[in-house]
Amino acid sequence: MKTIKFFMVALMSLVTVTTCFADDRMILPEQLPAPAKAFIQTHYDGTNILFASKEYDGLSKHYEVHLNDGTQLDFDSKGNWDKVENHMTPVPAVLVPQLIATYVSTNFPGEIIVKIDKERHGYDVELSNDLDLKFNKKGMLIGMDD
Repeated sequence: MKTIKFFMVALMSLVTVTTCFADDRMILPEQLPAPAKAFIQTHYDGTNILFASKEYDGLSKHYEVHLNDGTQLDFDSKGNWDKVENHMTPVPAVLVPQLIATYVSTNFPGEIIVKIDKERHGYDVELSNDLDLKFNKKGMLIGMDD
């Protein structure tokens, strides 16, 4: 029993040390992948990048960008957008699949989409009233949290 406890403590210590020394670092905007830079120029022209970081989550890396208008953008390792969030302005409509946009406007008139996050199951969407909606890849509602 003491051996098992020892190994559990050792394992927890290793995980803690590994997490503390993750290789997350600030980068210059010019160091973002080309698709990420193009995305920002296309959808957020006129805004400035406050800071960008390259982050490692286990074996994968991703990029996080904060803009001066309060927008937070996440990109995968290739520079494809993964999450767009801004609680002051709506997510650009072109990023929201049509079925999701229609569902939101029909069922929650007056609310805006302030966050969209691509997930394995489809999309997580947050509305301006803090309601979280989960949609599958086909745009069908599969759950909601308040």
